[in-house]
Amino acid sequence: MRKRVAFSVALMAALASACAGHAGSNGVTNATTFTVPGMPDLTFTAKAPSGATIAVELPADGLGTIKDNYWHRTFGHFSQQQYSQALGFPPLTQLNIQNIDSVEHTFNVVRKIQGPPANFPRNPNLSFNPSGGPLGKGYASGIIYPGKSVPVTLGKKGIFLIGCAFHYLDGMRDLIVVEPGATPGPQGTAPPR
Repeated sequence: MRKRVAFSVALMAALASACAGHAGSNGVTNATTFTVPGMPDLTFTAKAPSGATIAVELPADGLGTIKDNYWHRTFGHFSQQQYSQALGFPPLTQLNIQNIDSVEHTFNVVRKIQGPPANFPRNPNLSFNPSGGPLGKGYASGIIYPGKSVPVTLGKKGIFLIGCAFHYLDGMRDLIVVEPGATPGPQGTAPPR
């Protein structure tokens, strides 16, 4: 009976910690192994569903924009929930970058930064061709056509400025934080219709 109670308590704690800090991130976490307190020979692994989606769209078409005070920047065009926001996922997450717009977009890493503010370069050289490999410095999705998506695996932890090669000068810029426990920033609101 003691083992059953301890296991139940440990299971609830593991589930809570697996979900903690991931609100809105589509439940993406890495597998974590837990040892039941007082019973080092009893362990179990908790793993939330793998895979998440980032939606890409012009703000006026539905995602809106958000003035993010932490990053000192207005973000638009990218969301892992419903409206534009800074993105956040754990390393090694399998992402699906989906174009929900009626025009082509790209998902390019512009540069890696250490923290706020999110200072974007004026006119970076962004590629329309896919680079392949995990998301990191120099990553380019290639052209993502309307209704299509591109898979990418997140690499090592870091903070990456991202932009669209087609619409960078129009302000299609955001950032993605890749670190254990990373969560998305606050969401914008729907644009006026």
